[in-house]
Amino acid sequence: MRTPIIAGNWKMNKTIVETKAFLDEIKDFAVDGVEAVLCVPYTDLAIVKENIGDYIKIGSQNIHWAETGAFTGEISPLMLKELRVEYAIIGHSERREMFGETDETVNKRVHAAFKHGITPIVCVGEKLEEREAGKTKEIVKKQTIAAIKDLASEQVKQLVIAYEPIWAIGTGKSSTAEDANEVIGFIRQVIADQYDQQVANEVRVQYGGSVKPENISTYLNQPEIDGALVGGASLDPTSFKSLVEGGK
Repeated sequence: MRTPIIAGNWKMNKTIVETKAFLDEIKDFAVDGVEAVLCVPYTDLAIVKENIGDYIKIGSQNIHWAETGAFTGEISPLMLKELRVEYAIIGHSERREMFGETDETVNKRVHAAFKHGITPIVCVGEKLEEREAGKTKEIVKKQTIAAIKDLASEQVKQLVIAYEPIWAIGTGKSSTAEDANEVIGFIRQVIADQYDQQVANEVRVQYGGSVKPENISTYLNQPEIDGALVGGASLDPTSFKSLVEGGK
């Protein structure tokens, strides 16, 4: 049985003062049977870890593949490990579109995360024009295979994949639950083809794209969907708690 995982991606939002206020509102909040994760800006990681219990995990929004070096603006896995970060979002469409992330660098970051005991949340998804051209499965297959290249079976089992159709991120539009379930089932089959069915059955695959408290249960009721990667709706503490409760 796969444990649902609800991850809030704050993106470039919340100062330290705002983060402390958020944490005050969710103190001691936990829902049995659901894993809750907050993926916050780098400046907020230490504050979250210091002010939240183990009932909520923390994640970074990126991770570099090198431990040290001349990589201005990047964050080393060693730095994240020292902060006891447990998850790292890798390959988000905003990183791919705005900052030149490629399938190759996604794979390098995935390997670095695993090397340092950090669980990757790997994002895959198609653009609107790709969807309209009937290329959704072609795109997510390519991205998934590239992301898991050269991983051991046990690593793939621990992986979290987030299917985020790019056209649905922050737009208010969302894939239907049935369509998202079909694509996520396809992603699981891609993994089965690369490894085996047992590995595919253990991988958790989230949906992301304008998920909010009002619609999360619709997605989580689908058999292939194991949670959600949520952007704007995770910024409000009441909304975040409702999202986690909806994952049960």
